[in-house]
Amino acid sequence: MPASHEDLPRPAVTDSQLIYFSSTSENTSRFVSKLGRQVARIPLYAKDAPLLATRPYVLVVPTYGGAGGEGSVPKQVIRFLNIPQNRQLLRGVIGAGNTNFGDNYCLAADIIAAKCQVPRLYRFELMGTPEDVTRVNQGLDTFWTRLSQTRK
Repeated sequence: MPASHEDLPRPAVTDSQLIYFSSTSENTSRFVSKLGRQVARIPLYAKDAPLLATRPYVLVVPTYGGAGGEGSVPKQVIRFLNIPQNRQLLRGVIGAGNTNFGDNYCLAADIIAAKCQVPRLYRFELMGTPEDVTRVNQGLDTFWTRLSQTRK
């Protein structure tokens, strides 16, 4: 029997300006926690309540390795961005990756940026360095300030 709407968990709503996905490795999660900002995490499992953004946000996304870049964007992130409201509120992407992937380093952020027509703001490797944390925090402050000035 197909699942009815009553069987689906209600969306978890967030007004965070920084939304991220982290696999069970927790690398992206560890990096994002160092930023000291209010964040929301895209659910790891399909059975979990979907996340619904309520204000413009920047997405932090890791890249998964695959031959020729296939499967680079995590399925959970695709599911999240397939919700029209989430896609409309996306303002930029930050990529997490592993330079061992060569040309596919942070490819998921590039794919999402191109598909959703938003800028790729930054890339960092694995859990990031203290310098990455500083640069991302300063970059986000500048980004949101500029965005608020262009919207007026």
